[in-house]
Amino acid sequence: MTTENNTIFGKIIRGEVPSEKVYEDDDVLAFKDLNPTAPVHILVIPKKYIVNLFDVEEEDAELLGKLLLVAGKVASEQGLEEDGFRTVINNGAGVGQSVFHIHVHILGGRDFSWPPG
Repeated sequence: MTTENNTIFGKIIRGEVPSEKVYEDDDVLAFKDLNPTAPVHILVIPKKYIVNLFDVEEEDAELLGKLLLVAGKVASEQGLEEDGFRTVINNGAGVGQSVFHIHVHILGGRDFSWPPG
């Protein structure tokens, strides 16, 4: 597993690239997506560099759980409780992962169809 994070998310975590943060603690950062696909489109990322779910280790279980806890909290703060929201984790370029640092998309504020894509 790669340990050096030169992705745009690594640069955001280090403060090299600005972002519109909506949540931050020692482990997790949430910020508004620069190219939103919904009225509410927020990304929740771990500060620890993990490429995607294929690179998750047993020791990351608590951190991944925290990503989902933060996603729910942020979605609530964004007023998405009544109509709901979608979470997405893309794993690999073939399914839309464009930044290779694991992240949870929070999408809401409009109707979504099923199946996605």
